[in-house]
Amino acid sequence: MLTALKAINREIAIKNNPSETHTPDAVSLGAAFFYWLKLGCISFGGPTGQIAIMHQDLVEKKRWISEQRFLHALNYCMVLPGPEAQQLAIYIGWLMHKTLGGIIAGVLFVLPSLFVLIGLSWIYMSYGDLPAVEGVLHGIKPAVIAIVLFAAHRIGSRALKNAALWLIAAIAFVAIFAFNVPFPWIILGAGLAGYLGGRYYPAYFAIGGGHGSAKSGAAAAIIDDETPTPEHALFNWSRVVRVCLWGAALWLVPIAALIATVGWQHTLSQMGWFFTKAALLTFGGAYAVLPYVYQGGVEQFQWLSASQMIDGLALGETTPGPLIMVVTFIGFVGGWSKQLFGPDQLALAGVVAATVVTYFTFLPSFIMIFLGGPLIETTHGNLKFTAPLTGITAAVVGVILNLAAFFAGHILWPTGWNGGFDWISALMGVAAFVAIWRYKAGIITVIAACGTIGFLLTLVKPLAG
Repeated sequence: MLTALKAINREIAIKNNPSETHTPDAVSLGAAFFYWLKLGCISFGGPTGQIAIMHQDLVEKKRWISEQRFLHALNYCMVLPGPEAQQLAIYIGWLMHKTLGGIIAGVLFVLPSLFVLIGLSWIYMSYGDLPAVEGVLHGIKPAVIAIVLFAAHRIGSRALKNAALWLIAAIAFVAIFAFNVPFPWIILGAGLAGYLGGRYYPAYFAIGGGHGSAKSGAAAAIIDDETPTPEHALFNWSRVVRVCLWGAALWLVPIAALIATVGWQHTLSQMGWFFTKAALLTFGGAYAVLPYVYQGGVEQFQWLSASQMIDGLALGETTPGPLIMVVTFIGFVGGWSKQLFGPDQLALAGVVAATVVTYFTFLPSFIMIFLGGPLIETTHGNLKFTAPLTGITAAVVGVILNLAAFFAGHILWPTGWNGGFDWISALMGVAAFVAIWRYKAGIITVIAACGTIGFLLTLVKPLAG
């Protein structure tokens, strides 16, 4: 019945929009390479902004993947530790172009950010306080609020199709905002609610998260709702064994080489081990693991100071790539401050440490996608498995709103709730949201404009004083 309704919806949509009567041509690995590279350069706004960009590009514009398949993959990534936006890129790249496609998508998602953060970290450590850079960052921050809010609007408008899903989103927001409930518990509760809802009230959860929506049925995609799982994505135990062996080798060989070369107690070895653990604890995104990273990086190992950690977080928030890329800054500052290669090789020490930290932080994401992807591909369209994920999608909308509130609180009240309100940032945030929502301005355009305004305000401020 559901398949028949989808077919009817598609026929109606084709009559209304003849340009979408055909499935897009297959995408070459080369074309995908340049798209993932572009995404890595413009993926501002944290995971929600990045997911919104991918949805707009891959589902609505390019039609590489249908909305149902996109959200099914996203739901899986949401329950994994690690950066869900990067994992989603790996998943789609793998689904389209096998393991090499997934590796390219995942590496290019973080590579531009790695280079940018290494450059900014070098400037930070070499020249100290730079008013011009501070002004640009101050201008970008309100745009980040707008991007997150817009992402919540886009995902919520598709995921929250009925009162039950709205209720799950509201409960998730209150739980994390008012009661500081850990994200894993919210995900577990939402998954349980989805399971029970799918069992006793299937009509409410069959369409959750946009599944079966008219939009997803309106335009044919390369990987469509009914497209069979490609052969390379089918589950088999021999593949599981191969992925496990490769994953173990890619972790064991580098960590063993570090220990053999510099010793277990050396900063590089400790960074590799510490950030491997951090990668496996990042349920709920970067902010869920920041207290653990702060405790280790600042208090336990003293790789950087508390004030440097805050500055690094600001850089991580306002550069492309996952928010957890702040670990690159921590690695650079730690390598520099510990003078790993002597006082004359500070920059080299920073680059090496930043690279080591980034590698061990993101390696687990590739392994988990390549291991779990084939199993997840066997469950799309099966309400028994999709209903819990639909509940999770609804809860994530509430968590996204909490992230927007977190940004707004720290940006609009920079000195705390008892301090002054930053009216300029508030006006810039509203203008950025209107530009994105009402006038369909590109995210990179809005960020560039806000950064420019912040820089100009820095120049004008001394004159006004």
